[in-house]
Amino acid sequence: MFHSRLLASTVLVCAAAGAAAAPVIAQPSAEHARWQAAAKRVTIMRDKWGVPHVFGKTDADAVFGLMYAQAEDDFNRVELNYINAMGRLAEVEGEAEIWRDLRMKMYITPADMKAKYAQSPAWLKKLMNAYADGLNYYLLTHPQVKPKLITRFEPWMALAFSEGSIGGDIEEIDLGELEAFYGMKPKQASRGTGFDPEPRGSNGFAIAPKLSKSGKALLLINPHTSFYFRPEVHMVSEEGLNAYGAVTWGQFFIYQGFNDKAGWMHTSGGGDVIDEYLETIVERDGKLFYKYGKGERALRAVPITLPYKTANGMDSKTVMTYFSHHGPIVRSVDGKWVAVKMMEEPLRALQQSWSRTKARSYKQFVKAMQLRTNSSNNTVYADGDGNIAYFHGNFIPRRDPSFNWKRPVDGSNPATEWQGLHAIKDTITLFNPASGWIQNTNNWPFRAAGASSPREQDYPKYMWSLPENARGLHALRVLENGRDFTLDSLIAAAYDNYLTAFEPMVPALARDYDALSAGDPLKASLAPQVKALRGWDLRYAVTSVPTSLAIYWGQEMVAAAKPAAKAADVPVIDFIQTSITGQDRLQALARASARLEKDFGTWQTPWGEINRFQRLSGDVRQQYDDSKPSLPVAFPSAVWGSLASFGMSAKQTTKRIYGDRGNSFVAVVEFGPRIKAKSILAGGNNSQPGSPHFADQAAMYSRGQFKDVLFYKEDIARNLERQYHPGQ
Repeated sequence: MFHSRLLASTVLVCAAAGAAAAPVIAQPSAEHARWQAAAKRVTIMRDKWGVPHVFGKTDADAVFGLMYAQAEDDFNRVELNYINAMGRLAEVEGEAEIWRDLRMKMYITPADMKAKYAQSPAWLKKLMNAYADGLNYYLLTHPQVKPKLITRFEPWMALAFSEGSIGGDIEEIDLGELEAFYGMKPKQASRGTGFDPEPRGSNGFAIAPKLSKSGKALLLINPHTSFYFRPEVHMVSEEGLNAYGAVTWGQFFIYQGFNDKAGWMHTSGGGDVIDEYLETIVERDGKLFYKYGKGERALRAVPITLPYKTANGMDSKTVMTYFSHHGPIVRSVDGKWVAVKMMEEPLRALQQSWSRTKARSYKQFVKAMQLRTNSSNNTVYADGDGNIAYFHGNFIPRRDPSFNWKRPVDGSNPATEWQGLHAIKDTITLFNPASGWIQNTNNWPFRAAGASSPREQDYPKYMWSLPENARGLHALRVLENGRDFTLDSLIAAAYDNYLTAFEPMVPALARDYDALSAGDPLKASLAPQVKALRGWDLRYAVTSVPTSLAIYWGQEMVAAAKPAAKAADVPVIDFIQTSITGQDRLQALARASARLEKDFGTWQTPWGEINRFQRLSGDVRQQYDDSKPSLPVAFPSAVWGSLASFGMSAKQTTKRIYGDRGNSFVAVVEFGPRIKAKSILAGGNNSQPGSPHFADQAAMYSRGQFKDVLFYKEDIARNLERQYHPGQ
């Protein structure tokens, strides 16, 4: 009852705001001289694929060169990531983004980041200084580049974006709920596109020496991200840095990759690391309190100003936000306000993100993991000593297991407080399992190594958050009987073309069809489609008609079953495999056939005619055009159990499916005295359409064909395109 009355006193206040970006100020010549001196200590070697191999005398020099090289390849994405991380997107894109900005500003403020920078150890300050210097030197030497907002980068900004995941924990806060609470508007129902949202996920495989042909450990690095979110880079210094892999635009550490002795692959969805607390609000004398224990605590009120761009210049809104000791209030439910608690350790997270790139043994890697600030990921690991390992999550709060942590808990009950963090040794881990292999596909960890897996009963339920999935079942099959793995056979396993999700569904459809009476109209109209699916081996191919039919059929079932699956709190793929009727399956097949006929003239359309790779521009939000050139791609969305993933998350406005999420940077690595590795990147390493590296890997990517990683300087020199110092 008091909710609307209280919010009436915190109505969004419109006020004129100043310019979005500070004017460009001429830098002191001493600063220019410092940048130029750093540039002379850095050499960038661009190989034939445009991959920057950055060599510096110190780690800081390598960071300086890496940031310069990133800006060369895609300054737009570098800047945009920091605009978003600092909650300033509306200043560039308009009022529609103020709620996204509010979400960020509830957790990240310049004053706090500056204070944390001041507290940083000297070695980390050097890296953050070099990060800002490299980007600022790029802007100085490229006056033709016009930033959207950030005309000068500051060292503390690195702390605003310190962990490396695509969305990170903060995106768990629903923007619609946030706007409904603070904007006094009803939450808008989301409208589906008919396609199941492409899952954010990844695959990581580690192979022990006893199962590899060379007798050395192997690692598969296979993030499923939005395309062009991470380029491929290599950084080397005389201080022991020699790391190769994928770096998120704007960050100075390699997020998923390897050095000369060890490698790491992150997969999303470890333990439960975010909790919601139901706060019982009391209003007294115009002030707000929330119940806690036998008493009350004052609710903290914080005005947050949100500048935004308009057609007539800048404007702003000020929102009065509220915080309990658990965290910011983000929504209401059944008369209570909901506070969200999550990890807020940007300084330690940045330390961990950097230190793991230099860990050259399992002992050193575990030491980095002891910082316990990689909150959103699992880690699959392998090294040159022949070790393989798995960490299911890294930041795991200790909690009372008698509560259901998948639901909001009572914030007034002190027993629901976090009780510190679990030690790494007490979390779900594996080290050199007897099976000789490890896998994670964003699934539960209790089949991570076959019979050698951890046991579910040994851990509290909050230590794992995701169930088994179709990719997990697929990974088990390609690994549990594998022997004599090589880089090429590991690639083949990672691209195995079987679609496990359809295993129970196709036989069920056949039974449904056989049960139809002779006079049922579906008996005749679906006869050829059912025949095609009966004869399908459940393997995708660009020439396969059943693949097209099955995936469109699956999408029709998903679209129809989503509400019921959500109500039952069951993953929608599991729901359509087990809980829909025969008529549901048959009618979905009829709709799928009709859609294929409408869009392509016949339901008998090969999959490669539908599933395509296309890159027309360097825009963050890609646009697609059926009349423009594109390439056929065999592997489909990971939803259906494909290990290699190619899905469309953007709203579909074309007849064809154009992938924008899934396999992006993929690599396989063999560890030993000398690193051997292969990789592939969606499109290419440069986001400028005029660059030779805009789409030079596209054809290979569409075929699942990898290139050799050029890790050693002599190999880079033999495949050199250009060598230079920043600024040249």
